[in-house]
Amino acid sequence: MKKALDVLIVDDQAGVRYLLEILVKESGHRVYTAQNGVEAVDKVRTIKPDLIFMDVRMPIMGGLEALGKIKKIAPGTDVVMMTAYSAEDTATIAMQKGALLCMSKPFDVDEVKNLLDNFARNFKTYEQACIENYA
Repeated sequence: MKKALDVLIVDDQAGVRYLLEILVKESGHRVYTAQNGVEAVDKVRTIKPDLIFMDVRMPIMGGLEALGKIKKIAPGTDVVMMTAYSAEDTATIAMQKGALLCMSKPFDVDEVKNLLDNFARNFKTYEQACIENYA
């Protein structure tokens, strides 16, 4: 069964946020946005998103720093990092900090739609996963 997700989009570029917002809404999910890592961390505290799309490079607080803080607040929240700068070490660091995956920008629209669809279909809350793993 496909679940409607709470998705947070974090990017300093309004155009990227807008495009992802359209894709998320068209896929039947609720969407929230933030312009930087500080806003993202604050929103995670209040909305507890199921999935986050977050840019690596942003002013005020970058994505990697925000990722570390988010994983402490909401360890079960899955985060997809996005970067226009294809650096293998950035992807490695993101994965070590707990990112689900690292996606290159510009991204493929169909790839994002498929990711949302697959994630929603297979979604389990952090609590559900813990119960299944320790039952």
